[in-house]
Amino acid sequence: MKPSVRSGGSGGQGARPAVSRAQTTRTADLAGDRERALALTPVSRETAARLDRFVALLLKRQRQINLIAPSTEPTLWTRHIADSLQLLALLPEALVWTDFGSGAGFPGLAIACALADLPGAQVHLVESSTKKAAFLREAAQAAGAPAVVHAMRVADFVKMPPAGIEALTARAFAPLSELFAAAYPLLIKGAVGVFPKGQAVEAELTEAAKCWKIQATLAVSRTDPRARIVVVRGLEPRSGASRSGALRRKASTAG
Repeated sequence: MKPSVRSGGSGGQGARPAVSRAQTTRTADLAGDRERALALTPVSRETAARLDRFVALLLKRQRQINLIAPSTEPTLWTRHIADSLQLLALLPEALVWTDFGSGAGFPGLAIACALADLPGAQVHLVESSTKKAAFLREAAQAAGAPAVVHAMRVADFVKMPPAGIEALTARAFAPLSELFAAAYPLLIKGAVGVFPKGQAVEAELTEAAKCWKIQATLAVSRTDPRARIVVVRGLEPRSGASRSGALRRKASTAG
């Protein structure tokens, strides 16, 4: 008797149901995560549609460019979208934002999607990677978001920044001591810093306070109760502190 052979392989139809089930599960996971995210950070129907277009393009381009960690794809909406949108409630009057090291568009492009219906809204996305900058331009156009992409290093951007910047943000960009050095040229012109940070925020603030006099408050993150958002309304170098050294170190690596 011949042993039975089960059809398989990449060309066999037996693999298709498994692939289909995986795609269905992924779609359901994203839909559920989207619902949770928009419950945390409610937006208008128009903003939700813009975010949908942004997310769809991000997932498409993710196959070609490493935009976000693959492990965060199932929770993209809460981990990235809601985590970005929550910053708007901290500065509800701000219309002109800048995002250092925008990467995949968080938080800057998500914020731009939310501000798109407001006259005068504009978000400056600073990104040194040419591939990611190209993605940001494509995503801003697809979403219909008022974003301007600056394909350059942060150190170059702050030399001649656009006028009227009211809010400055950066996510997973650098420790606060270095981030303050990079942000200082904008903060002294009146911008307010809104910087999402993880559990190590107290240690980062302690280290930064060695060089800076900091006027800041901490807000609890809506997406992670262990995380904090540092809202900086005043920053001044300490007398005798090596701020210039920190600036030089940050300028040499800022993206």
